[in-house]
Amino acid sequence: MSASQELEKNATNYALEAVRLDKHGSKGMAITMYQKAIESLLQLTQLYPEYGLNKVYIQRAIAYQERIKALQGAIMPTEPRTAETNYAEGDGRTTTQGGKSSYEELIIMEKPSVKWEEVVGLDPAKKAVKEAIVYPVQRPDLFPLGWPRGILLFGPPGCGKTLLAAAVATEIDATFVSIDAASIMSKWLGEAEQNVAKLFGSIRKSAQEGKPSIVFIDELESLMGKHSNEVGGEIRVRNQFLKEMDGIVDKGKNLHVYVIGATNKPWDLDWAFIRRFQKRILVPLPDHHTRLMMFKLYTSTLQLATDVDLHELARISEGFSGSDIRDVCQSAQLKLIGEFFETGQANNKQAKPRLLTMDDFRQTLEERKPSVSLDMLSLYSRWFEAFKAL
Repeated sequence: MSASQELEKNATNYALEAVRLDKHGSKGMAITMYQKAIESLLQLTQLYPEYGLNKVYIQRAIAYQERIKALQGAIMPTEPRTAETNYAEGDGRTTTQGGKSSYEELIIMEKPSVKWEEVVGLDPAKKAVKEAIVYPVQRPDLFPLGWPRGILLFGPPGCGKTLLAAAVATEIDATFVSIDAASIMSKWLGEAEQNVAKLFGSIRKSAQEGKPSIVFIDELESLMGKHSNEVGGEIRVRNQFLKEMDGIVDKGKNLHVYVIGATNKPWDLDWAFIRRFQKRILVPLPDHHTRLMMFKLYTSTLQLATDVDLHELARISEGFSGSDIRDVCQSAQLKLIGEFFETGQANNKQAKPRLLTMDDFRQTLEERKPSVSLDMLSLYSRWFEAFKAL
């Protein structure tokens, strides 16, 4: 298989997985897969500028980027999600009558490939996660009082919570189970308690066989938040989760089973759940140095003109999240490739796109606003001071 065929295959697989996750409501994981699909498509257009399908690839990349923006902005999908909607349409699965999905369809068991160096910055958060998970796995004999099993990652959207969870799973070679809290609450009612018990039973079995296990719950507030109008089924789901979380810290059972929850709204969490997360870690917006490292990482595969000043880009992008910075780099590259095709130069197999300039980045930054407001930042700071547990 040629390099171009490999890239095409990767882009297709990432896109199919992204759409599947998107349909299941797993926004965080869907965004990651859409990003990977975009990267593969951009690599194709850069390495093979004479490709006849490059215009199609650019259009697809732009479409995926728009979907990422919609997911990050919590914009409702264009297709309404009714009880009759078949969430697994197109991936060979079926759903039960009334739209209820099975236990297997609502979780994602995967082998993460995220390394620590891909998690730029976030040193306090990485240190806290290592102390809670990595070190106990490596040397459990050094922890006579046990170790935390519940880790809460909270902070603005797009700052690396999902990435951090995937990186620690890679570090300890863990079974990584990702579930979306919103899907659980909307789709598991009626058979919820059994499915929650089945989920924790499977990860405990994996840990008993010597394989550390991590359950990653995205949008935790959907499952463990304060609700004024709960129905009986919702209460039973929450109570079952409380019971299972208590069960993984039983005395004398030093199993390496961890629950990592991620939320953008920690103030919506119920206190009964907050106290079960012994580690509560703020994942903040990147500082100047971290933004610089991110620009270096995301532009490392791009062709830059000599006037591009990454230090200046880090300065003028204050307030931007990690995903915002990645989007800036992608948008600048997409506009450049679009310009290349519109001028007709792509028809010349020897032609190459021009280099990305500082003006390209400045224009992109002027057209974008940070996804996190100052009011939101103050809310995170106040909650962190009240409930932090590093």
